[in-house]
Formats: sequence, C-alpha cells, structure tokens
Amino acid sequence: MLRILLFLATNIAVIALASLTLWLLGVESYFTSQGIDFKALLIFCLVFGMSGSIISLLLSKPMAKWATHTRVIDDRTADMKEARLVETVRQLAQQANIGMPDVGVFPAEQANAFATGWNKNGALVSISRGMLDRYSEGEIRAVLAHEISHVANGDMVTLSLIQGVINAFVMFLARAIGFVIDRVVLKNENGHGLGYVVTVFVCQIVLSILASIIVMWFSRKREYAADSGAAYLVGAPLMISALAHLQRESEMPDEMPASLNAFGISEGKREGFSLAKLFTSHPPLDKRIEALQNFSAPVY
Repeated sequence: MLRILLFLATNIAVIALASLTLWLLGVESYFTSQGIDFKALLIFCLVFGMSGSIISLLLSKPMAKWATHTRVIDDRTADMKEARLVETVRQLAQQANIGMPDVGVFPAEQANAFATGWNKNGALVSISRGMLDRYSEGEIRAVLAHEISHVANGDMVTLSLIQGVINAFVMFLARAIGFVIDRVVLKNENGHGLGYVVTVFVCQIVLSILASIIVMWFSRKREYAADSGAAYLVGAPLMISALAHLQRESEMPDEMPASLNAFGISEGKREGFSLAKLFTSHPPLDKRIEALQNFSAPVY
C-alpha cells in the first residue's frame, strides 16, 4: 500500500495544483465562455490528466525515499544483514532480468516492504527495519522477490497509465458538473462564478476518491501476479511462509498495528462484502496463500 498511497497522494497534489494554476490564469474559461466545448475540454483534461500521472510516476522514487525516510544501503557502511539484503536483491534482479535496483531500509518496526520507480532498470526496493530483524532469510528473500516481480511486471507504469485516464475523466466530469451547476442551477451567465469553482473542487475530490476503487481493484489483481512471480523466483513454500508470518503478526494488534504491514497489506481478514474492501490495495492473506498452494511453476 505504501507504493500505491504515495503515488495517489502525489497524483492528487499535482492535479490539484495544475487545476488551481489553470483557473488562476483563466485558461478554463476558454472552454465555457460560449457554452461548454466538450471535445476541447476532454482533450484538455486528457493532456493534463496524463501529465499529472506521469509526473507522479517520475517523482515516485524520491517521494518514497522522503516519505518513508528510506536510507539507501551503502556497501561501504552496510552491516551483515544489509549486505545480505543487497546481494539477495542482486540475485533476484538478475533472475528477473531487470537492472539492479537501489536497496534501502526504512525505520519502522512494522513489517513492511515496497518497490517503486518509473524505470524497471532503476527502481527502488526498500524494507522496514522491523521486518529485516524479525523475519527469516528465506522469508525476506520471498518478500524481496514479490517486490522485484512488481518491478519486472511494470506495475507502476501500468498504474500510471490507468491513473492518467482516470484523472482525465475526473477532471472532465468535475468541470461538466460545475458548468451545469453554475449556468443551470445558479443562473450565472458571466464567466465562472463561485458556484463553478466550489463545485469543481468538491467534485474533483469526491470523484477521485470513487475512482480510486478502480486503482485498488487493479492493485489487488497485480498482488496475485507478484505473488506468482515471487513463487517462480524462490518457490511457493517460501512465499507462503512469509505471508503466514505476516498473518500471525496481523492477528496480534497490540504487538503489530495493522496500519502498515508487509507489502502494505491491511487486515483484510473479514469474510463477506464491505464497502471498505473496495478501497483495499491487497487481497486477504488467506486468499493469497490459497492461490499459492495451487501454484506449480518451476523454481530457478
């Protein structure tokens, strides 16, 4: 979830800043001065929506380092655990046929790990100090293989393309609704009134939240793919062991808060439908373990 949340937060900030700047410069009035030009507005939103997503992707690596206080491991000062971590990532990257990522550790006791970056040959893979200290070498190898699989599969790039299209439609619908409220409901015929500005701002926030359901659905699908990739790299038993360890910790809330967990997984344990599940970036642990128990691909 760290990777997804950081990307979404950066994306929303970029889009909000772009929208504010364009409104202050009077650019948006061009599309509605003589009635709304839907075709021009859609092209405008597509360009800026995709641009915001691409900027978020390009900023994903430095933003992740800053937000998590990740320290990239320096071979000259690394301790034994960190040196093994770097070597494990190097081996997995070679197996997955990608460039060597930066390897980092961030100061958190919660079990957590993430990978991010716009280029699969220049990514960042980071793990929490708590996970590095508590998990076995095999389990850490499986966690790293999961993150390397995300990188090799190009999940961040695909996510940015999906988010770019979503941005475009969110911006388009927010402005279309704002125009209707401003002209039809509030009867404003002189440019953009306050009703337009407020409506666009509110709609953009609400629609962005609703649209995140699509992003989270995509994320859940890619988690199964990353689990399979990890199983292919290190074997399903090691990946199952890592997920089972995480599941044990997630069932002890006093010792392991569920706000941040390995791969960004929240509790995800309750059966049945709930609205909150639509906004989760990862499938339930038991479902992921079940899928891996049926995995039969060979190991390198």
